[in-house]
Amino acid sequence: MKWNVYLSGEIHTDWREQIADGIKRSGLDVGLSSPVTDHETSDGCGDRILGPEDNPFWKDHKAAKINAIRIRNQIDNADLVVVRFGDQYRQWNAAFDAGYAAALGKPIITLHDELLTHALKEVNAAAMASAQTPQQVVAIIEYSLTGRC
Repeated sequence: MKWNVYLSGEIHTDWREQIADGIKRSGLDVGLSSPVTDHETSDGCGDRILGPEDNPFWKDHKAAKINAIRIRNQIDNADLVVVRFGDQYRQWNAAFDAGYAAALGKPIITLHDELLTHALKEVNAAAMASAQTPQQVVAIIEYSLTGRC
């Protein structure tokens, strides 16, 4: 049985690569998807596709809506959503992704350092599991698919 896993959130560390490597090492039949993780591409897609905006609000607005087409489609098609919150930047988009996935009844795993547990208590309450390492996420996926832990 193949699963589709959407990886949302923080883009400044290699957590996605760690999960991809762990899934490959475990031989799991899992497809991974994510938002566009290049800031320039993600933030500028509205201007590049629909034309430039002078007002930064409207530039961000167009880009956010175009990115949402991709993100919502990938969450809609996901069997599991992993949401990573880093400690360096605010990931408002990740909180939205978690809420959207929860509204659809998708299982969610949050991934964050222990220091963020209190700040993310409401998001964690919607999650099926709260992990602190990418390796824990891989182990949860492996157990969910195979029953091995």
